[in-house]
Amino acid sequence: MAIFTSLLSFVLPVHCDAPYPWQIGFQDRATPTFEGIVELHDTIFFYLVVISFLVFWMLSVIMVKFSTSKVGIVHKYHNHGTLIELVWTITPALILIAIAIPSFKLLYLMDEVNSPTMTVKVAGHQWYWSYEYSDFVSADGESIEFDSYMVPESDLELGQLPLLEVDNRVVVPVDTHIRFIVTGQDVIHDWAVPALGIKMDAVPGRLNQTSVIIQREGTYYGQCSEICGVYHPFMPIVVEAVSLEKYLSWLDSQV
Repeated sequence: MAIFTSLLSFVLPVHCDAPYPWQIGFQDRATPTFEGIVELHDTIFFYLVVISFLVFWMLSVIMVKFSTSKVGIVHKYHNHGTLIELVWTITPALILIAIAIPSFKLLYLMDEVNSPTMTVKVAGHQWYWSYEYSDFVSADGESIEFDSYMVPESDLELGQLPLLEVDNRVVVPVDTHIRFIVTGQDVIHDWAVPALGIKMDAVPGRLNQTSVIIQREGTYYGQCSEICGVYHPFMPIVVEAVSLEKYLSWLDSQV
C-alpha cells in the first residue's frame, strides 16, 4: 500500500495549500489573482538579478583597474561626466516603468469586482471569525451565518494541522466568482489566505471587498495577518473549495 501511495504521488499533483516549517517559497497557486502576483514577483526578481550582476561587475572592474596600486590619481572623470550621469539616471527610470506597468495592471484587476455570483461576508472578532452567506437563507428566513474558532491541539484529529484547523470551515464552490466583504467588529484584523492571493484588512466601521475564482478543489489555510491582540496567532482561516454538487449538499445541511 505504501509503494502504491508513493507511485500515485508522482502521477497526481500534491498541492501545498498550508504553511510548513522554514518555508521560503510561495504556496501553490489556486486563483488567477495569485498567479498574477507570483508572475509579477518573478519578473521583478529577474530585474533584481540583472541589476545585481551589473552592479557587482562594475564594482569589481573599478576595484581591479583603478586600485591605488595601479593608478595613483584618476583624472578621467574629474569633472561631471554627462554621459555617465545620463546612463545612471535614465536606466533606473526605464526599469521603474517596466515594473510599474504590470504592477498597476495587476492592482486594477485585483480591485475590480464585477457581477459576482455569490457574496460571503467576513467579520473579525477578538479572537475568531464570523461568516455570513447573504445570498442564501435558512428555513427561518435568516441568512446562513456561523462563527469559526480554532480547534485546540488537544481536540485535533489525525491529519489536522495545529494552530490552523477550525471548527467551521468556509465552504465555497470552485470555478465561481466569489466576492468577500471583510470588516472588523472591535480592532483591526486581516483576513489572509495565501494560496488564494487574499490579504484584506478587516477594519471596524469599514467594508473592504475582494473577489476570487478558485480554480481547483482543495482546503486552503490562512491566518490573521494583523497584530490584533494577545490571541492574535489563534484565529486561523480555513477555506474549503468543493465542486458545485458538494456545495449544494453543504447548503442543504445548513438550512
